[in-house]
Amino acid sequence: MLTAENLHFSYQNNKVLNNISFSVPQGEHVCIIGESGCGKSTLLKAIYGLLDLDEGKLFWKEKQILGPAYNLIPGEAYMKFLTQENSLMPYISVLENIKKFLSRQQATQSNDRAHELLAIIDMETYANTKVKFLSGGQKQRVALAQVLAKLPKVLLLDEPFNFIDNFKKNNLRRNVFRYLKNNNITCVFATHDSTDMLGFADKALVMKEGRIIANTTPEQLYNNPLNYYTASLLSEVNKIPLTYFDKKNTLKKHVLLYPSEIKETSNGFITGQVIKSYFTGENYLIEVLLTRGEVILITSQIPYNKQEKIALYVEESLWNKRIR
Repeated sequence: MLTAENLHFSYQNNKVLNNISFSVPQGEHVCIIGESGCGKSTLLKAIYGLLDLDEGKLFWKEKQILGPAYNLIPGEAYMKFLTQENSLMPYISVLENIKKFLSRQQATQSNDRAHELLAIIDMETYANTKVKFLSGGQKQRVALAQVLAKLPKVLLLDEPFNFIDNFKKNNLRRNVFRYLKNNNITCVFATHDSTDMLGFADKALVMKEGRIIANTTPEQLYNNPLNYYTASLLSEVNKIPLTYFDKKNTLKKHVLLYPSEIKETSNGFITGQVIKSYFTGENYLIEVLLTRGEVILITSQIPYNKQEKIALYVEESLWNKRIR
């Protein structure tokens, strides 16, 4: 169990972590999501022992994780931290870069493990390529294989798929998180990409201005977002005045809806005019101007012409639970 108790940390009187508490059972995967500058990377550094906290404590099981004031070499042997700035040896091959993290006394087993890790990061064809010839995304994948090499108890990842091409990213995510689950490795990862969280995290921590404002499952977070900020981290989201749904309601509240939840239909109770249709591959994203001047987005299987008038419908049970 990884446990954080009331963590506080400041850079030059600038509060970066403010009363952070959470726990992660062994083998569970937790995603930290939030806008840039909210404290995600700082929290990972604190967990790894790279920072001396102003207040609070961190534990892995019964062992307290302490910062550089207590450790000559910060960091814990059972924990690995992959940052956005990886450190590889450029003049040796990909395979050799991975093998240097494995036992030299067990050459055969180490060679097999290295090739297993190459398969996970989908880099078998680059095994004998020197790292200096790789792209930024390929280097990031090799760095990921390095931190996996010694089977850490806890793995910390900071934007792990940030520089990786989309066509490689989806398969890589599946491979990596499957490997972590199969080996019961606890993982805490920071990301700005909601796909990382929605598909692969057991729990999500939403951070804003150094605080955790939500701690729940990705499914619960998506279906019942706390506020507009939270919903906007997960997908495009519309913030529509409540009076469009309940004309008698005078509360200055809004309804949060994802584009896919708003349907075009002839008997819709919200009307608007099409501004533009965007082809996204699977469908169209339609920009709509509502009667009182708000611009919203809906998804559709067909495009609409500019200035075409359409009627929109949302299930009452849905908009009722999304009033914020």
